[in-house]
Parts: sequence; C-alpha cells; structure tokens
Amino acid sequence: MFWANLWRFDGHRNPATIGIVEIFNNGFLYMATVNFSVPDDVKAEFDKTFGGQNKSAVIADLMRKAIADAKLRKRRVDIFRTLTQRRPERTSLSDAQIRASRTSGRS
Repeated sequence: MFWANLWRFDGHRNPATIGIVEIFNNGFLYMATVNFSVPDDVKAEFDKTFGGQNKSAVIADLMRKAIADAKLRKRRVDIFRTLTQRRPERTSLSDAQIRASRTSGRS
C-alpha cells in the first residue's frame, strides 16, 4: 500500500519519500492551494478546451502569464510617467522650426 512507503523500516516517517512523491505529483515539493469562483460558462469552456490536461498546471501557467503582463504594464506606465515628467525640461520647437526641419530633409 502507498502509505507503507512513507514509513522507514524502523517505524519513523520518511520525509525523503514524501518529498519525492510531492515532486512527482506536483512538480514542486510544496504547493499552495487556491480557491476561487468563476462563472459556470467559463468553467464549462475551460473544461472543454483543456480536457485531458493537468488543469492545475494550466491555471498556474495562466497565472504566471498574468503576473508577467501586469509587470510589463507597470513598467510601461512607469516609463510613460518618467518621459512625461521630463517633458517641461525639453526645449520646444516653434511651428516654423518644425516646418523648416521637415523641408530641409526633402531637398
């Protein structure tokens, strides 16, 4: 039986075996449990789309992508704010200067 393998021959728990079993089953030694609600139609479509796959792995991958997307959005906002804060420090060109610059490259 499975539980018999979790005990050493001397009767003490074998943490190495537990770790191996957890890594084999989950890919990691310790994993958090997340519980959330989704609309029934989303769950049905998810089950239909990812049927036969490890749904925990699919959700973990989606969470990783969501984290990366959020970090990228924050980075873009920070860059935008930095650039717009420096805008008053830059010299402005007049319409005549901009027009002259455009036409000088065309001749």
